[in-house]
Amino acid sequence: MAKDKTLYTCRECGGTNPKWLGKCPHCGAWNSLDEGVAEPSAGSGKNRFQSLARTQPVATLSEIEATEVDRVPTGQEELDRVLGGGIVAGGVVLIGGDPGIGKSTLLLQALDALSTRLKVLYVTGEESGAQVALRSRRLGLAGTKVRVLAEIQLERIQAALESEQPAFCVIDSIQTLYSDQLASAPGSVAQVRECAAQLTRVAKSTGVSIVLVGHVTKEGALAGPRVLEHIVDTVLYFEGDTHSSFRLVRAIKNRFGAVNEIGVFAMTERGLKGVSNPSAIFLSTHGDPVPGSCVMVTLEGTRPLLVELQALVDAGGPSPRRLSVGLDRDRLAMLLAVLHRHAGVACFDQDVFVNAVGGVRIGEPAADLAVLLAIQSSLRGRPLPRGFVAFGEVGLAGEVRPAPRGLERLKEAAKLGFSVAVVPKANAPKKPIEGLTIHPVERIEQAIDLVRNL
Repeated sequence: MAKDKTLYTCRECGGTNPKWLGKCPHCGAWNSLDEGVAEPSAGSGKNRFQSLARTQPVATLSEIEATEVDRVPTGQEELDRVLGGGIVAGGVVLIGGDPGIGKSTLLLQALDALSTRLKVLYVTGEESGAQVALRSRRLGLAGTKVRVLAEIQLERIQAALESEQPAFCVIDSIQTLYSDQLASAPGSVAQVRECAAQLTRVAKSTGVSIVLVGHVTKEGALAGPRVLEHIVDTVLYFEGDTHSSFRLVRAIKNRFGAVNEIGVFAMTERGLKGVSNPSAIFLSTHGDPVPGSCVMVTLEGTRPLLVELQALVDAGGPSPRRLSVGLDRDRLAMLLAVLHRHAGVACFDQDVFVNAVGGVRIGEPAADLAVLLAIQSSLRGRPLPRGFVAFGEVGLAGEVRPAPRGLERLKEAAKLGFSVAVVPKANAPKKPIEGLTIHPVERIEQAIDLVRNL
């Protein structure tokens, strides 16, 4: 009996190689080749599952009729925000997150709300129909119009989609599916890629909206080939600590809306509920101002959020530590050098710890000014004034650069009762904002001196 031929497939780009290599020759990724059985050639026979949408003729771009896509709200306002307003006919959404974080719970709630207006189908490959029904009853959902299919074979799922003809379908999860056209096991690179591609073809040709639930690796990235994210229209990530009651849903890719939008949810006994004022999550409730705490206004997509940044400066040894949670550690080291060189505040013999309250991750440089003011406050042991907020990027020359959409940040701070703001001079509004005293600064030493005198 002939031995099965093996191929090594890159989990990042999907490229194949006949032997194992440390570096993928197609995309350059290291240690990304996984061994698998080579799939037989499909041959020239017609595959009834390869039907694509009708081919369109070549046309001039300016002559193509383009209209806004119609959206259907899911009944979850925070989820609609992340999706760009609701689901789109023929759209394919991939949602990933840690086990037990609430992916299936949120989608089951959305299915139940949509079932009153649309025909929906829930395909589960990880649970039985009875388990789905038990969860539905725990969440208090009626489920009278939610159709459920417990199946992992792709061809049977496609046949169910053809017979049921739903407008919205959830596949939980894509890693459990397999196709008879391939010999590899469910969850392999080839199976995940082919099943996702086939379901995307079905969505585009029939107009059904499909949500694919994906597993994540221990690093937090979606498991399977990276091409999976390129196939779908929208990629969402569930974030948050499973020990906390709050969850964030972030859009990484969205062909029908803005990226980096976030939805904030609270896990309750009745499932996930949208949080209307998420800034309250990321602000600590101190009775009196404490040293080392500074509030900043960050932008998550189109939403301004107030986040408390905390710094702790303590006596270190010969090798002081720099640790940040929720912020870039390398940027923290750079900011400490700027603080020493341009503001005369030395921390070279101190341990410096910085944390963003609430588990939020801040990637924009507008947090620089708030981080430095929190560090200076902790080092001197003097709290910042009550109702204080700051934002702005700090350059290596010590200048304070403007942050995008500064007026919206200031209005959000004023709405939540903050009274003092230190901002870049370029972000100073032309008209005063009621209840908010604004101090524009151009350099970091000006900001430090200003805070000392407040």
